[in-house]
Amino acid sequence: MIELSTIKKHDLDNMHNVYDRWPQIAKEAFESEIEPVDFKDIDHVVFSGMGGSGTIGDLFASILSKTDIHTTVVKGYELPKTVDDNTLVVTTSVSGNTVETLATLESASKKNCKVIGFSSDGTMESFCTQNNIEHRRISKIHSPRASFPIYVYSILKTLNSIIPIDKQEIVQSLDKLENLSQKISSTNLSETNPSLDLAEWLNGTPVIYYPWGLHATAIRFKNSLQENAKTHVIIEDIIETGHNGIVSWERPSDMVPIMIEGTDDHPKTKERWEILRQYFDENQIEYKEILSVDGGILSKILCLIYLLDYATIFHAIRLKIDPSPVKSIDFFKKKL
Repeated sequence: MIELSTIKKHDLDNMHNVYDRWPQIAKEAFESEIEPVDFKDIDHVVFSGMGGSGTIGDLFASILSKTDIHTTVVKGYELPKTVDDNTLVVTTSVSGNTVETLATLESASKKNCKVIGFSSDGTMESFCTQNNIEHRRISKIHSPRASFPIYVYSILKTLNSIIPIDKQEIVQSLDKLENLSQKISSTNLSETNPSLDLAEWLNGTPVIYYPWGLHATAIRFKNSLQENAKTHVIIEDIIETGHNGIVSWERPSDMVPIMIEGTDDHPKTKERWEILRQYFDENQIEYKEILSVDGGILSKILCLIYLLDYATIFHAIRLKIDPSPVKSIDFFKKKL
């Protein structure tokens, strides 16, 4: 098992310390004095953001999929043509300088729709101020991906009139994050730590299977493995894989399957999980199952992301990699 001294040796920017405080960060964000906005007559919400900010849009799209509100997640430069006066465009950039998200913000400002921006400062804040657009400043904590809980719970509080999660469910999610923290944080570097167990098991290229309602967790897990552990990853919908991806296992490879499952997945989805298990067992393919907590969709997704993100930090440490630097992203951004 990994020792704390080894974590400190390789995690030079102390990312693990921030993750140890995720439940506290989330609670403080929800209890903050951030001012809510009551947008009226909204039937379409567009979430625009890249990377970790894009995962925030994926999360809220999953939540709103249970309502009559249509959602679109934009990870690029263009807004959908369906944007109208009943649309709310939510732009999120932790740095405030993400060029793709700034392009959608500028485009939204010229349309007859509602708009709000979330950032730590940067060009987004100044653009919103100059164009009389609602904006909320939310601090960056360590890095955009590590800032996930402060942004999620601040946006939840700001847009509570649009995102219909009652206070009881939010409190439940905070409690479950706190309970999970005691199991996965750097204070429990033992075989009972599920994040550490997953990191110790990982060897090869992960293939992450997920059900439709938990797609945000798979995308986030992929992103965090790529950024923290500098690892190639594949993600596949469990229903779709039975029509194509399953054939890939007919050849030997270094791929390792990970199944992200919800405690109350659709009965047909549960049937697919069982078939996939049988297939792997019969073909002697080792796999890992990650089960969500019980509770609402917010608790399920947030706790899965917390567990899986921490696993990517531990995996980076096992590979003797500092999880914080993203030199390739810095290279890419300088060229834009």
